[in-house]
Amino acid sequence: MFNKILIANRGEIAVRIIRACREMGIKTVAVYSEADRDALHTMLADEAICIGPASSSQSYLNMERILAACVVMKADAIHPGFGFLSENARFAELCEKCNITFIGPSGEIIHKMGNKSEARKTMMEAGVPVVPGTKEPVYQAEEGLKLAEEMGFPVMIKASSGGGGKGMRISRSREDFMDNFQSAQLESVKGFSDDTMYIEKYIENPRHIEFQIMADKYGNVVHLGERDCSIQRRHQKVLEESPCQVISDKLRQEMGETAVRAAKAVHYENAGTIEFLLDKDKTFYFMEMNTRIQVEHPVTEMVTGLDLIKEQIRVASGETLSVEQKEIKILGHAIECRINAENPSRHFMPCPGRISSIHLPGGNGVRIDTHIYADYQVPSNYDSMLLKLIVHGKNRMEAIEKMRSALGELIIEGIETNSDFQYEIVSHPAFMEGATDTGFIERYFSGL
Repeated sequence: MFNKILIANRGEIAVRIIRACREMGIKTVAVYSEADRDALHTMLADEAICIGPASSSQSYLNMERILAACVVMKADAIHPGFGFLSENARFAELCEKCNITFIGPSGEIIHKMGNKSEARKTMMEAGVPVVPGTKEPVYQAEEGLKLAEEMGFPVMIKASSGGGGKGMRISRSREDFMDNFQSAQLESVKGFSDDTMYIEKYIENPRHIEFQIMADKYGNVVHLGERDCSIQRRHQKVLEESPCQVISDKLRQEMGETAVRAAKAVHYENAGTIEFLLDKDKTFYFMEMNTRIQVEHPVTEMVTGLDLIKEQIRVASGETLSVEQKEIKILGHAIECRINAENPSRHFMPCPGRISSIHLPGGNGVRIDTHIYADYQVPSNYDSMLLKLIVHGKNRMEAIEKMRSALGELIIEGIETNSDFQYEIVSHPAFMEGATDTGFIERYFSGL
C-alpha cells in the first residue's frame, strides 16, 4: 500500500480523496494555486505545496510542476480526481516514466477511450451497440454534410476529444449543418487542440444512463449498477440518481454485462464509467467512456455501500477487487444535486465572491461533499461547483422528499447559488413521476 499520495486537484474532490486516505492511514500532499492558498484541501492534507499562479494552465494543468512537487514531497502516487489532468494520457505516461503510480488507467487506455471516434470503433469491434454514425474521423464540413445526408437528419456533431458539453452541436437540416460543424470544430480546437470530429444519429430526448465499473490489474471487472444522469443543461449534468426507475432487472443485467464487456475489451484498470443513451423503446447505445472517477460517484456509494475512492487506491496499489459481482446489491435510492455558484435567472451567470455565512443540512441519509466554509472566497478562476448534496432513502419518493427537505435547509449567504433552481426541479410533477430525459430542463424551464 502507498505511504503518501499527492492529490492533483482542488475543491470538494480533493477533500474527498484526503478523507479516504486518512481512513486508510495514508499521508496526503495537497497542491494548490495562489488563488487556493486558503482552500480547505490545503488545510486538511498532511502537507501542501504551491504549484503556481491562479491560472489552471500554470498550476493544476501544469504537468511538470505537479510531477516535481510529487518528487520533492516524496509521494508514491498521484490521484488526479476528475477534470484537469484526470483523463490526460500524456500525464499518465509521464507518471509511469517517473516511477509514480497514477491512480487510474494507463495512458494507452486513456488515449484509446478518450478519443471518442476511436472508442466507437473499439466498441463496435467488441460487439457493444453504438449509436449509428461515422466509423472514421471527419475533418471537413463538406465531407460531414455528405455523411449526414446519407445518415438522415437530425444528427449530432461531436468533437472526438470533447467533454463537458464542449464541441457538440445538433444539426436538424442541411441548412444549419455547415455553421454547426464549423463552430463545434472551432470549439474543439480551442478547448482540446484537436480538429477531429465525428457524426452520429441524434436520438431525441433519450435518457442518459451510465454504469459505474471497477477493474483490477488481474482482469477482474464488476459493475456497480447505473446512474440516471438525464437532468442536464447544455449537455452538462445538473442532478443524478441511482437506480434508474424505468430500467427493469433484466435490462439492468444486460446493460451491466455490456459495460463489463466494454471494459474488458480494452483491458481496463481502475474506476471508469460506461455511458449509454436509452431511447423510448428501451434500446440502449454506447455513447462514451469516462476513464476516471465521476462527479456523481457518491450516489453509487450510497446505494452499494462501497467506497469508490478507497477501491481506486487499493487496485492501483496492486490489490484485487474487494468484491465480486454477486456480492453487489443495490439498496434504496440516492439522488445528488450539484450546488453551483451561479444565478439561473441571469442565464446561469457564475457568481464568485465571499461566503458570509453557511448552514449545511444534515440528518439520516444526508451527505454533503464540499470544500467551502464561512468567510471562504469563491475564486472566479475555476468551476463554479460549491458542493454536492446527496440523499439516500428506502425508495425514490422518500429520497425526493429528503432532498426537498435538505435543499430547504441549505443556506449559503454572500453569493448566488442554484439551490432554489434544484428545489424547483425535484418539486416538479414530471420529475416526481419519473418522466425525465435529456430535454427535461429545456422543456419545463425554458424561461430561465
